[in-house]
Amino acid sequence: MKRIDALRAVYDRLGDSAVVTIMGAVAAELQSIGHRPNFFYLQHAMGLASSVGLGIALSKPALPVIVFDGDGSVLMNLGGLSTLARYRPKNLIHVVFDNESLLSVGGFPTATGTCTRLAEVAAAAGVLRTACVTTIDEFVREFAAAQRAGELTTLVAKVDAIGPAAFVTDLGLLENRFQFQRYLQGR
Repeated sequence: MKRIDALRAVYDRLGDSAVVTIMGAVAAELQSIGHRPNFFYLQHAMGLASSVGLGIALSKPALPVIVFDGDGSVLMNLGGLSTLARYRPKNLIHVVFDNESLLSVGGFPTATGTCTRLAEVAAAAGVLRTACVTTIDEFVREFAAAQRAGELTTLVAKVDAIGPAAFVTDLGLLENRFQFQRYLQGR
């Protein structure tokens, strides 16, 4: 499964949610589909997308929050899974695109290619609703189920280790920040 195809498959379901992405390929691919004011492309903060999403989810409990993360980022901050589980925001879906590599910074392999199963790690950390999917159909089904469930979910999507030609967005960091801040203030 290609990450961009998974993003395209759920893009129409993102309109009513605050969406936080990790840097690199995830941000570049989501923006290439079409930027919205409710999208925040977290830059220069590898490992912290789930933490930013958690803060938004706790401060705005009526607002659905979706975090699009990567395996390398999650592995950099495994404690983030325990923190998510501790607070269990019912309005947060944590999607982890697992390509078994640090694609955005050179393609070095991660531990998910050999031994680490992130959905099982999230469950062991205390996240009660987890899933791991390998096809677009499974991804769409589990994503929709997570939106209906109304409880913290970690959804790991195994994807191919391919990405865009460039791992940057063409939206300025400050412009994105202020646009997203205005979106949150209006919610």
